[in-house]
Amino acid sequence: MLRVKTRLKISSVEGVGLFADEFIPAGAITWQYDPEFDVAFDESALERIPQHVRGQFLKYSYFDHKLKKYILCSDDQRFINHSNQPNIFSTPEKDAAARDIQAGEELLCDYAHYEHDWFERRGI
Repeated sequence: MLRVKTRLKISSVEGVGLFADEFIPAGAITWQYDPEFDVAFDESALERIPQHVRGQFLKYSYFDHKLKKYILCSDDQRFINHSNQPNIFSTPEKDAAARDIQAGEELLCDYAHYEHDWFERRGI
């Protein structure tokens, strides 16, 4: 669940992005997994999802290797974009600001930080 105020805007990275709607100090938790809010699916769910939906599901979810489940965020966190120079440090359990983030700045994370095989699982 998002722990900071954000908004969606067109991203210069890709499509729609998640942007800070307030100043976020370095170290602040920006998102935290909440099992009552974020939906968890076992791996067999991919087999039950129609092929035309699978790509979208994989785009907006991540695989938590400890839980052995795909997690689909129920809020706008799913719009956070990838960067090799992230301003968010991500783990499967939580995200934190890697540095001060100004209001209006896009939140960016390295997908491989929270799912080491993110790109391989999606054939990218």
